[in-house]
Amino acid sequence: MKMLNAIRGNASEIEVNAIREEFSKILIEDEKLVRVFKLVRGLFAFTDKRLIVVDKQGISGRKTKYTSIPYKWITHFSFETAGKVDLDSEMKIWISGHTFPVKKDFKRGIDVVDVQRTLAGFVLG
Repeated sequence: MKMLNAIRGNASEIEVNAIREEFSKILIEDEKLVRVFKLVRGLFAFTDKRLIVVDKQGISGRKTKYTSIPYKWITHFSFETAGKVDLDSEMKIWISGHTFPVKKDFKRGIDVVDVQRTLAGFVLG
């Protein structure tokens, strides 16, 4: 099923080993990638120490923005599942000291409930 979703462009979770090299330059010593989810234009990468949000920018997607959010700085978060008209799901994460949340849209086919469960495990665990 994952292969079929990937062909359709709806891949939700990426195997950590497949993306490890891309993250090798930004991870600190002994930091481990745990789960990685594909977004509309980027990734949500959960490590054992922080959440890394990767945004592909520009028309070609060559420019990349990496946002590192230590779990201890996340004050609360919300998520919205896809509906019949609005096919994308949404997650908002509030960070201590920031007025506005980090907002990310997930394409159809991504289980945003599973993503938030992973986030909750790191923030609350």
